[in-house]
Amino acid sequence: MSRHSRVLVLLTLLLGPLVARGAEPVRLAGMEWTTDAPRDEIRPRMESLSKGGRDGQGSLAIDAEGFDGAHGWWQATLPVNGGSFYRFLVLRKATDVAVPRRSLFVRIRWADDRGQAVRRDEPSPPVRYDTNPLPRAEPEYPGEKATADGWTEVADVYAAPSKAAQATIELHLLWTKGRVEYCQPSLVESAEPPSRKVRLATAHLRPQSADKTPLGNCRLFEPLIEEAGRQKVDLLVLPETLTHYGLGKSVADVAELVPGPATEFFAPLARKHHLHLVFGLFERDGRLIYNTAALIGPDGELIGKYRKVTLPRGEVEWGVQPGYECPVFDTKLGKIGMMICYDGFFPEVARQLSIRGAEVIAWPVAGCNPLLGAARACENHVYVVSSTYTDVKQDWMISAVFGHDGRALAQAREWGSIAVAEVDLAKRTYWSSLGDFRSEVEHHRPLTPAEAEAAGAPMP
Repeated sequence: MSRHSRVLVLLTLLLGPLVARGAEPVRLAGMEWTTDAPRDEIRPRMESLSKGGRDGQGSLAIDAEGFDGAHGWWQATLPVNGGSFYRFLVLRKATDVAVPRRSLFVRIRWADDRGQAVRRDEPSPPVRYDTNPLPRAEPEYPGEKATADGWTEVADVYAAPSKAAQATIELHLLWTKGRVEYCQPSLVESAEPPSRKVRLATAHLRPQSADKTPLGNCRLFEPLIEEAGRQKVDLLVLPETLTHYGLGKSVADVAELVPGPATEFFAPLARKHHLHLVFGLFERDGRLIYNTAALIGPDGELIGKYRKVTLPRGEVEWGVQPGYECPVFDTKLGKIGMMICYDGFFPEVARQLSIRGAEVIAWPVAGCNPLLGAARACENHVYVVSSTYTDVKQDWMISAVFGHDGRALAQAREWGSIAVAEVDLAKRTYWSSLGDFRSEVEHHRPLTPAEAEAAGAPMP
């Protein structure tokens, strides 16, 4: 090898990472794409495939080549009109990626015409430590939806901050030994998404029927349901085990089938007042008894039920059986999950409902620390609607609608009353420094034991 050739080889070895960082841009879908990484020593292999992608029109690939510490991304910057809405879309397909939710993500960064960060147009929720009038516009993290052919659609619609002049799209791979391919990226101006305003309500009542029967207790809620109908409520939540409260009977005495007498009583009321209704009861299933919440739709049909997963000592001593599932129901209102009383002391139930897409969690609850209701709403960016037997004077649990920031948007204080809050399920909550935290939870939450095993990662 000549001296000249040896010098070229040496320069290539020394400057290879720098050359990769400064490589010529690649064009795909009318955009110029470049690569980047946090550090060159963990940079994965990134290549443009002229015939790749679902349509064979080209794609951008990132390959960790068996090194699970790799992290790199493709990026492109486009001009935007501040204040306009934009629809983003890209397709991706992963190979040998053990935990896609952690290792694959797309983000969009807003900037002004000098490439500097801009602020949002609305303030973040009020908190004591935040003195900024408007939070910085943190990156957006579009949601994901699998398609039938193995490609995953990553898409969403966003409002560009009014001071934004450009948007940078980043397509990432990290913390995996595998490979990903991205194709058909686009960011196009679009119409403003329609609002999804719904009216959520809680009932505040201790049912104590004169005839001391489960159905007698159910009848006491009829005026509250009528009032909810008058106020055009979309979802009304009643308290826990209302067919048992104050009757002086054992759970075995009052446990019933679902559907059964209680659901048959509430179903026509939900249909008459055209609302979704959640109520609690003890459910019998053969020899087993569950603490259950039932969800009835505005057509009077039983949409589904949830069996309480975490049981306090008293219910264990009564021989109540725990449930094992956290279902979320796709309704005309939106995605509804349910939890019951003691579930509120544990973050896992609300988190599982959130992971499954719940936008509203109905929470029949005898008593609990209201700060935990606020936490379950805040940490998951879901609306939590509680209905309790606790007296307001006790300064403990409240019957309320908790917002994304954990504050009570509405509270029922008088016995025999309801409280209503109108919310927009399409509206994101942006925190100072965190941005839209809900969109980041899926990527940042810890590995489950099953995910850790799949990734070959040790669990603490």
